[in-house]
Amino acid sequence: MGLLRLLPLLLLALQAFGPRVWAAADANPVLAAGSGSTSRQPGPAFDRPVANMPEALRPDFYAGRALAEQPWIKAPTATDARDGLGPIYNARACLACHIRGGRSRVPDNSGEALFVGPLVKLSRAGANANTIDPHDGVLADPVYGEQLQVRSVALLHQLGKATPTAIAASGDVAPEAEVRLFWDEHTFQYPDGQQVVLRKPRLQVTEAAYGDFHPDTRFSLRNAPPIHGAGLLELIPEADIAANADPDDRNGDGISGRLNQVWDPRDQAMRSGRFGLKANRANVDSIVASAFANDIGISNPLFPNQPCSSAQTRCNQQADGNNEDGFELPADLLLLVANFSRQLGVPRRDPQQVADTASAAPLFEQTGCSQCHQPRWQTAASSEFPHLGNQTIWPYTDLLLHDMGDGLADERQEFLASGREWRTPPLWGAGSGLKVNGSGLFLHDGRARSVEEAILWHDGEARAARQRFIALPQPQRQALTAFVDSL
Repeated sequence: MGLLRLLPLLLLALQAFGPRVWAAADANPVLAAGSGSTSRQPGPAFDRPVANMPEALRPDFYAGRALAEQPWIKAPTATDARDGLGPIYNARACLACHIRGGRSRVPDNSGEALFVGPLVKLSRAGANANTIDPHDGVLADPVYGEQLQVRSVALLHQLGKATPTAIAASGDVAPEAEVRLFWDEHTFQYPDGQQVVLRKPRLQVTEAAYGDFHPDTRFSLRNAPPIHGAGLLELIPEADIAANADPDDRNGDGISGRLNQVWDPRDQAMRSGRFGLKANRANVDSIVASAFANDIGISNPLFPNQPCSSAQTRCNQQADGNNEDGFELPADLLLLVANFSRQLGVPRRDPQQVADTASAAPLFEQTGCSQCHQPRWQTAASSEFPHLGNQTIWPYTDLLLHDMGDGLADERQEFLASGREWRTPPLWGAGSGLKVNGSGLFLHDGRARSVEEAILWHDGEARAARQRFIALPQPQRQALTAFVDSL
């Protein structure tokens, strides 16, 4: 029997796995973010304000954007509004990692040093409830902490004249290490003979400037994700998210998504996580504040400490840019950046792509992709941001943790998230990355160069969906990935 004659029977069988039947008009909207969806002219962007933003909020939005774009500098200087960089850090500005609001760029060639944007997270194997820091959520390296900072304010480093260990020997504050990225490749073959080359990152960490890492320390590459639509995701009612959780898989569908429970420094309480690659942050305020502290080295009311561990004496002796309250970024300026992030718009979908992929939209449901990448949500009413409330949005995520198997495991436990679990990433704007900033990479470490590669890395709870995708004839595989690229 030919593939075209077989397809209707295959799709009929696959429908049994989907939780509901899609209507193409319902599943293929142009306005992915409701009335706040932004224009695609002159091209898609993730750093524009939501289209329905009131004029009264625009000055603060652009003030927050300026703070997110500005490069921080070493303290002390006469410019005390933006000094206090580091003394060890990964980037000088928020949007240096989230380029135009999108992903960071990961080196393509083996042996390259990490660019600004990708990070290396540190954690120790064997973490349990008694060893995990109750506020940070991880079992960190005792000297290097829970994130590797590969830059410093030392002049020799700024000029590229010395290695971290040489800078440390000179008595100046040194970057923690040097990191190079290598790609290990293997070939996957479909039953019909088509082949796809998949790659997996391997890190080479050298020049450790503060002594040896703990023997149980593990290294996890993280590609900075896009940040558009954060305020809309924040307004999804927690009860609606929790209603999709099924940690014990009581319905027997193989999907056991669950909520992370994390420390919220804003409310000084444990909360459900929904932001971050492992859902380790509860709200936009905490994720912005933690990035300032850990990525740029800027202290603030939610994260008041410098990124130096107690074992890094020279680092702790450096001058800071703290104000009279003891912070380099005061509460009012932190709020400006957080509210800027909240109101970043999601581009409306291209109408031509919507029309071209309409017939493929049901495949997303029938293969089981929508069991985790839940298409549609309704935001709650908001007195502070009424234009973000009561919106029907299409982010394609359930915001829950899922076991993705050994292939994507990083052995890093964050609060309740295991080393195999990841939060379902939103797919809105998935195919716009290349046009936004040249980065069209997927998954937590940027290994996947296409939607197809990302699907082929799915395992664990997503294994059945991946196998249904693999079983599709090649034209339908292409149609499904084109649909995801159109979101």
